[in-house]
Amino acid sequence: MRQIVLDTETTGLSWEKGNRIVEIGCIELINRRPTGRTYQQYLNPGREMEPGAAEVTGLTLDFLADKPRFEECAQDFLAFIAGAELVIHNAEFDVGFLNYELGLLGADYGRIDRHAGVLDTLKMARELYPGQRNSLDALCKRLGVDNKHRQLHGALLDAELLTDVYLAMTSGQTGFGFDDAVPAAGAADAEVIVAVSGSALVLKATAQELEAHLARIGKIAGKSGKTLWPD
Repeated sequence: MRQIVLDTETTGLSWEKGNRIVEIGCIELINRRPTGRTYQQYLNPGREMEPGAAEVTGLTLDFLADKPRFEECAQDFLAFIAGAELVIHNAEFDVGFLNYELGLLGADYGRIDRHAGVLDTLKMARELYPGQRNSLDALCKRLGVDNKHRQLHGALLDAELLTDVYLAMTSGQTGFGFDDAVPAAGAADAEVIVAVSGSALVLKATAQELEAHLARIGKIAGKSGKTLWPD
């Protein structure tokens, strides 16, 4: 199963007002594990940043001036997501902007759902945690995902955080670790056994994954002298 965790940054909150995408960040997962393949691109929006957007992203027109326009990157971006399931937090926002950008290029490009499926993690979170705050920051805190380094919004950084949040929400596993990302071919060949218990998905580790787990526990114990998890 191939998934792309995706986030965008924009010049403002509404594409209906002519706001544009200024950054796209994507993380590839195969069989729910990061492959190490990413897509990240800053874009020249050809218009001013709204003050609020500039404040949360730290991006300026001076920085974006020499970056490519969306039309110059569209083919590479669509090739990266082709046939995958896009995992997006508040998908209505990002998909709306992506469809707007594709629409400016002409009908031949179609809409995002022509190129990939979409899974909205905000809708998922609202079902799991009704009546609670379900922003990305709130979910990181609730699920134990470290986001202390998130001083500004960035598409690739937010996609990395959303990857851990999504995996935690759907299987109780956080942080497969981008430093331990598996090659795409290895992930595709991995045996994943899924059992359903109630409304939660439980992944049973393979022998290879158990061996990697024990190695990681040993490394942690070597540095700290103890671990919180039993072998």
